Amino acid sequence: MLTLPAHTSLMSHINLPNLLSASRLVMAGVMVWLIAESAWVIAAAVIWLAVVTDVLDGFLARRLGTSSSLGGALDHGSDALLVTAMTFALTFHGWAPILLPILIPAAFLQYLLDSRALQGQPLRASFLGRYNGIAYYFYAGWPVQQLALGLTPIPFDWFIWIGWGLVLTTVISMLDRLATLLSKPANETVSDHHVDDQLHLKERQRPAWEVEGQSGPGQDGNES
Repeated sequence: MLTLPAHTSLMSHINLPNLLSASRLVMAGVMVWLIAESAWVIAAAVIWLAVVTDVLDGFLARRLGTSSSLGGALDHGSDALLVTAMTFALTFHGWAPILLPILIPAAFLQYLLDSRALQGQPLRASFLGRYNGIAYYFYAGWPVQQLALGLTPIPFDWFIWIGWGLVLTTVISMLDRLATLLSKPANETVSDHHVDDQLHLKERQRPAWEVEGQSGPGQDGNES
């Protein structure tokens, strides 16, 4: 269960940045239907709307002083769900391996637990995980944009192989994070984590496409 500091409440986290992040949860379901129905122009527009909300939630969280670990988890989680939904929909057209929409949420869950986000700590992406997050967003959105614009710079039969490449890098990232976790000294203290977490809280996690498992053109989380 996600724990909140004693002086906060769930209502205090209902703000514009978090609402923008949450809007992508709705877009995820919409995108599955649009891609399945080949409504490419509308799907392309929704992707750009998602990108705008991903940029704005972090910017507004910093400007309004509403950054929080819960907001960061919501930001990254909405991105992870969105790209998972989009890659799942791409499997209907044979453009994505079915393993990819299974591994993306699995990688995000590992990321969430390893960062101790359920204890209210900020999310911490690994190097490879960060770039996987960017790649998920571009991979899921690129064929949609091609069809909406009527252009084919990348042949559509390439996407399944690009997807398998992302399956490989996702597995490598998950194994690397697991190896790092297992190699940590058993006597590592909570205070050491706390100092590191405070440093991460000072910088608003980048837009979701830079996030592991998640999410698109943004990736170190809306800490709103």
